[in-house]
Amino acid sequence: MKNSIKFGAVRRKPVNISEEQLVNLELLKPGQLLPLVIQPAVEGLSLIAWAASHREWIETHLLKHGGILFRNFNVKGTNEFEQFIQTISGTLLDYSYRSTPRRQVSGKIYTSTEYPASQFIPLHNEMAYSLNWPMKIWFFCVKMPEQGGETPIADSRTIFQRIAPNIKEQFIQKQVLYIRNYSDTLDLTWQNVFQTTEKSEVERYCRQVGIEFEWKEGDRLRTRQVCPAVATHPKTGKTVWFNQAHLFHVSSLEPEVRQTLLSSLEEDELPRNAYYGDSSPIESFVLDEIRKIYQQEAVIFPWQEGDVLMLDNMLAAHGRTPFSGSRKVVVGMAEPFGIQENEIGKTE
Repeated sequence: MKNSIKFGAVRRKPVNISEEQLVNLELLKPGQLLPLVIQPAVEGLSLIAWAASHREWIETHLLKHGGILFRNFNVKGTNEFEQFIQTISGTLLDYSYRSTPRRQVSGKIYTSTEYPASQFIPLHNEMAYSLNWPMKIWFFCVKMPEQGGETPIADSRTIFQRIAPNIKEQFIQKQVLYIRNYSDTLDLTWQNVFQTTEKSEVERYCRQVGIEFEWKEGDRLRTRQVCPAVATHPKTGKTVWFNQAHLFHVSSLEPEVRQTLLSSLEEDELPRNAYYGDSSPIESFVLDEIRKIYQQEAVIFPWQEGDVLMLDNMLAAHGRTPFSGSRKVVVGMAEPFGIQENEIGKTE
């Protein structure tokens, strides 16, 4: 006997358009949590307007996935991109205590790292060489390159889990010492890094954040700072791999470049280098193993113009692949987070 429904007996419910009806959620690959892809399910949906009423919902998914890719929302330029960030997180951050060359585009939106197109930028967490960093970082694809130029991402929780216990223990106990030498000829000047021409301002900043500094002959500056190798996420309580030893260490340089620099400079005079926190050398094979894990965990997808990638900076690392043609990806950061010196080394 067929079931029958009496339509007159069905009460009409009030219409309630939920997040799932306004947007579509999907993963790039089945079972791969990073990133979550969100696309509009209705034509003309404003990303800013939708985000304004779904902040907590977005935050919940970001903490689960580590990154969200907003696609096909027709974001109109860097101003709208900046407004979206403000809607989610309020005031954007200045790019201070820099480690790479960038230019200010408008407001507090910057170009992504301006290294040569042929160069691969290894996966890393933004400002993990510091005791202060942004909790969130966004990327906006204004112009996709002809080839390559992706922004690989990786789950920092998984990176931590995959690193061998003996390597992790060594880094947790000793931490990481970052040494930087600023000059007019190699890497960045201290004026660029600290965004000031006043030595007193540099000294004030360094004292404030626990950086040792030394003025050298010829107006040159050297800084030293010990930072954790791992960190505990303040909301999830999960431990993440969070340092840039593999970027700062001399072994990250191309062999020819490394040989040229070391033929004229001592190791502690290199533009940047990394050691264990007790000043002992970090073994190159250890960093090679870490780099290999980053490569294996990298999630790579082609940019589409108008894409907005939002990352929890502690949960997800990012990088850049080489590219050809013109590429314009801009960056914004927000939600400053810092740890006190007496908390260094603490993990769950």
